[in-house]
Amino acid sequence: MADLRAAGCVFAEDEAELILDAAPTPGDIASMVERRAAGLPLELVVGWAGFRGRRIAVEPGVFVPRRRTEFLVEQALAQVPDAAVVVDLCCGSGAVGAALAAGLRGAELHAADIDPAAVRCARRNVAGFGGRVHTGDLFDALPGGLRGRVDILAANVPYVPSDEIGLLPPEARDHEPRVALDGGADGLDVLRRVAAGAPGWLAPGGRLLVETSSRQAPAAVDAFTGAGLRPRLAVCEERYAHVVVGVRA
Repeated sequence: MADLRAAGCVFAEDEAELILDAAPTPGDIASMVERRAAGLPLELVVGWAGFRGRRIAVEPGVFVPRRRTEFLVEQALAQVPDAAVVVDLCCGSGAVGAALAAGLRGAELHAADIDPAAVRCARRNVAGFGGRVHTGDLFDALPGGLRGRVDILAANVPYVPSDEIGLLPPEARDHEPRVALDGGADGLDVLRRVAAGAPGWLAPGGRLLVETSSRQAPAAVDAFTGAGLRPRLAVCEERYAHVVVGVRA
């Protein structure tokens, strides 16, 4: 614990307990503490991240799911509680897809990411729900048979503006893939592509849900409107979470 405190870990005692619990053998404890003290995110040290009461497996080189993204899942489950077909686009670890599948029980789940490391990780997390994970660029990764059938299309797209990547905390800037963070010049490049393509994949009344920031929310809403979706902005001040929800007519 002293090494974690010296490294500036604010919750050193709690982190030490998690490391002790996660260490495969007593001999692994020192190396895990050393990696954490060197700046590796705790989730990557212990191999999992908490998300809606579940342990989501994560590994180096994969985006660590954020607690604020739980709000996106809550919005999806509240608005489409009987969803039969769910897609987790830009899935990363598959945390969103796993949480949606757990809340829906029996839904057909598909997840996709362009990063092979993320796909490998997501397969571990959605396997218990019979989910299928695909590799590719956004909708290009999905089976054609999903067109017009998707009830919930959740997309936790990268939305950090390119020139702000260097301002991120070291845990993200130095240890997470840029492809999972960089949203282009204004942070909305991927969001616009997802909004434009979503109507062709959504079922009538289906929802597209995308996380964004408070600053980007008005432009994100405009992108949804331009794509022919009926948009609504949902906000959770407590978690600093902003989710744009678009309904296909």
